[in-house]
Amino acid sequence: MKISVQTEDFDFGAECAAMTRGRTDIGAVASFVGLVRDSNDGAGISRMTLEHYPGMTEKSLEEIVEQARGRWDVMDATVIHRVGELKPGDNIVLVVVASAHRGDAFAACEFIMDYLKTRAPFWKKEETPEGGRWVDARESDDVAAEKWET
Repeated sequence: MKISVQTEDFDFGAECAAMTRGRTDIGAVASFVGLVRDSNDGAGISRMTLEHYPGMTEKSLEEIVEQARGRWDVMDATVIHRVGELKPGDNIVLVVVASAHRGDAFAACEFIMDYLKTRAPFWKKEETPEGGRWVDARESDDVAAEKWET
């Protein structure tokens, strides 16, 4: 399991290769890569700044992955979330989940992203032509996370 909160970019292919290298027991790898968009809520975005609370954020990500491992057959997982100043097109987050079967890999990957969006302590500030604005959690993210609570 790899959890990282970092300013540096990540290499999706290298992370997947590192997870599966030398393993013949993995039957499925599901992944998600989040990117910075150039617009949000009707405004152009020139950059985004992500902040976190060191130590607390990593612990929260570990707990989310452990919950996924408790629900599905997760053989390995990688979660990398970037912080600092990012520009449109930059990678923000990577989730990679390996399992013996695709159903577990898909479900665990989606669960990790849904919980990461709603439970991990990150703060986002977007720069628009009108100035900076903090990004609130979306109701759609809360609805997505609620489906896992049954």
